[in-house]
Amino acid sequence: MEFRNIVFVVTEECSCPLYNVGEEFSVQNSALSVERDKPVCLLMVRELLKALSSTKPMEQRISLQPQSKAKFECGGCTGLIRFEHKKDRPYSTLQMNLLKAAEQRAKQQIIAQFFGILRDMELFEPLSDFDLQDLAMMMKMKGYPPNKIIIEEGERGTNFYVVLSGKVAVVRKDSEIIAEIEPGGIFGEMSLLSGELTYPSVYSRTACQLATLNSKDFKHVLSKYPILQIFFYRVLVNRAQENTLRQGKISSGMSGDLTEINPVDLFQMINSGGKTGRVSFELEGGEVGEALFNEGEVVSCAFGVLTDKDAFFAILVQQKGRFTYTKGLTAEEKRLPVLGGFMGLVMEGLQRIDEQQEIGDE
Repeated sequence: MEFRNIVFVVTEECSCPLYNVGEEFSVQNSALSVERDKPVCLLMVRELLKALSSTKPMEQRISLQPQSKAKFECGGCTGLIRFEHKKDRPYSTLQMNLLKAAEQRAKQQIIAQFFGILRDMELFEPLSDFDLQDLAMMMKMKGYPPNKIIIEEGERGTNFYVVLSGKVAVVRKDSEIIAEIEPGGIFGEMSLLSGELTYPSVYSRTACQLATLNSKDFKHVLSKYPILQIFFYRVLVNRAQENTLRQGKISSGMSGDLTEINPVDLFQMINSGGKTGRVSFELEGGEVGEALFNEGEVVSCAFGVLTDKDAFFAILVQQKGRFTYTKGLTAEEKRLPVLGGFMGLVMEGLQRIDEQQEIGDE
């Protein structure tokens, strides 16, 4: 039996791994097609074939109850969806098609406005313009007024967000702002990737425009573009390291950003932990530096042409750049004399900073 131009729409969904409410799929010339190149669920195909192979033709079954729609259900896996036949009337189909086309054009205009932001993001760098436009069409645009909760701590993650305009803040329970996210930044991915509850809360600091992907579409995108999985793997590692740093811990191979932790706090963690190793710095403007610790005490330091204490004091004031901690020193480095008592060095360095600020104010 051949079926022509039969369209279905998902009306209910509970933990379905593939489809969302409102998505459509159609049977045309006995072939099933779904939206946005999503995979076709074979279990759903089986349920459709059962429905379409009934003893009464589809058209007759629908016409028996003109006030209701033919309803079907697929619950063959871990989830459940219910879908209905979308009855097409000539006078309404044109109106709906025009409305859908208008919505599509409006969305394309919004995407065109913010496409440059998406194109410049490191996350989407591996994608071609065509693939990025296709991905952007899957996103929903949401606007938020200032001081609106977007993600509340302790909830199950449901969406991945990209900031297109405005600014959002990441906030702990004690109301401390951990970070601010500006256009081109992302959030919400940690809960989707790890399956853990959301932490911490996120709210809009200003009026903002966000592009979102729900959890199923997010997983579909990762499956369709495996190269993006590498980026999110790095994000997971970096966030885990940031959380470890906030807990006052440091381990070999750990790296981070000086906007997240300043050199004074970083050095204090190494000193209090009695660590032996080196901290390498890549600072704004291309400058590099290095500090060597033996059992928590500073034994050598370099920054540009500066060495020892002068280099240590210069590194203390750095606010932008990245660091990497590596465990262990060579036997020769372990024999280097201590530059001075750690707390004494820090206090002298902070005093120099205050003096320089006073000179600058004058």
